[in-house]
Amino acid sequence: MAMASLARKKALYFSSNLCKSSSSSFKYSFSVSRGFASGSASDENDVVIIGGGPGGYVAAIKAAQLGLKTTCIEKRGALGGTCLNVGCIPSKALLHSSHMYHEAKHAFANHGVKVSNVEVDLPAMLGQKDKAVSNLTRGIEGLFKKNKVTYVKGYGKLISPSEVSVETVEGENTVVKGKNIIIATGSDVKPLPGVTIDEKKIVSSTGALSLSEIPKKLVVIGAGYIGLELGSVWGRLGSEVTVVEFASDIVPSMDGEIRKQFQRSLEKQKMKFMLKTKVVGVDTSGEGVKLTLEPSAGGDQTTLEADVVLVSAGRAPFTAGLGLDEIGVEMDKMGRISVNERFGTNVPGVFAIGDVIPGPMLAHKAEEDGVACVEYIAGKVGHVDYDLVPGVCYTHPEVASIGKTEEQVKTMGVEYRVGKFPFMANSRAKAIDNAEGLVKIIAEKESDKILGVHIMSPNAGELIHEAVLALQYGASSEDIARTCHAHPTMSEALKEAAMATYDKAIHI
Repeated sequence: MAMASLARKKALYFSSNLCKSSSSSFKYSFSVSRGFASGSASDENDVVIIGGGPGGYVAAIKAAQLGLKTTCIEKRGALGGTCLNVGCIPSKALLHSSHMYHEAKHAFANHGVKVSNVEVDLPAMLGQKDKAVSNLTRGIEGLFKKNKVTYVKGYGKLISPSEVSVETVEGENTVVKGKNIIIATGSDVKPLPGVTIDEKKIVSSTGALSLSEIPKKLVVIGAGYIGLELGSVWGRLGSEVTVVEFASDIVPSMDGEIRKQFQRSLEKQKMKFMLKTKVVGVDTSGEGVKLTLEPSAGGDQTTLEADVVLVSAGRAPFTAGLGLDEIGVEMDKMGRISVNERFGTNVPGVFAIGDVIPGPMLAHKAEEDGVACVEYIAGKVGHVDYDLVPGVCYTHPEVASIGKTEEQVKTMGVEYRVGKFPFMANSRAKAIDNAEGLVKIIAEKESDKILGVHIMSPNAGELIHEAVLALQYGASSEDIARTCHAHPTMSEALKEAAMATYDKAIHI
């Protein structure tokens, strides 16, 4: 079995990389200071981080833990970035609250729980969301104090490879000096030509998290994770949701078989889809919004009316106004900052992590970037494998994945086997009357090494991490299949899918 030698393989991997690091000409030297809480941001730091989102604040804490004098600059006035303030956290709060409401209206009776006159108290729901955000933001500030990270609230701009000019939220100007500067400014909503976001009738994901009333008709432009999640929120609360997507499929990065089942599930929840369709005109002169649409390949135009339109066509790196051009930082054609394997730009002493560089635009990827970057700065070895960053769509059911899709494996020309197991055959899922979905495992035929795992189920975002660990350590499907799983659990579906991959499942 592959499992026995995994720890040794990992140790050898890091040992060899440590040796490479030691002999590398890419070295840094520091005046490392511990106990620097009393220092000010104007003193020279070992590390200065522009941006206090998941990448930036995690990098700041890790740098301080490694003994580096650290300052983090954040323009928002609240730590956590888009993810915590207007992204991952508030959207998950509303997804959970709206799901509870939907369950109370449609599922409680099946479990013998009788309720009547179930109503949405939207202000209370939004208040719970805001409370969660506020508590977590204060929690990060507490971690900064605990780890002695200097926190500067303001807009930072590079004026040299070792200096950041900051306009504070109080309107003052100061200069923060650092031997190493990390750009962690994240991303912003990608604009759609001809569509002006006013956060009232036409909203971004930010505005969609704070609507003052439930729209009767909501149109979502873009069938990616964010659009489907927020569409689910308002659909559960009573909106008629139509998703307009330029491409021929929803979530193009998803495994094709899973994607088809996922779309059918959303359609059963009364979400409508207009695929291979583009928006060519927007009229907001009336009470609502009138969209002019036509096929992506061209053709006859149609109109679609809505009370609110959510623009969710992706995100773009936030690099404007940072002084990158002035100091000569190179960018790629996508507007991302070009970095080497150690997150260094072409300008010595200037680094970049998270959404501003290539790789998945995900909070957890940014966190890993932040840790690895400061480890390199501190003379240690960092590592992030972008092929092993899990993706999760937090609808109901959730969809989570790691590794290659079946389409990608076919393109690679690798002979493979597929094992699947439906949650309809999982005892825990049946017992709780929540059995929609499946687990799909793709493994190399000759070696049985797992290449990809895709899960559609309740709590798929939690179940996926066993698969993440398996791929991280090069496990085979037999390794998972021969690992004892508690009964009855949803996790048994992963074990059964693994059994189906290398041999045969028991319960189908």
